[in-house]
Amino acid sequence: MVDYKLIITIEPGKRGGKPCIRGMRITVGDILGWSASGMTIQDILNDFTELTEEDIYAALSYAAEREN
Repeated sequence: MVDYKLIITIEPGKRGGKPCIRGMRITVGDILGWSASGMTIQDILNDFTELTEEDIYAALSYAAEREN
């Protein structure tokens, strides 16, 4: 399992303080939205080449923990 704490960053001045991937402007919410719209992990990785599969799983892990 991915330790999302090594990947998810929160910076007050970036994207309104939303949790982002490795300091980029891509948020956990972006990834969840793309997944919910039917994009596969491979689709997301193809469209956003700066992301890794580990980034996607970190976003999912972060969201799952926040939900609990």
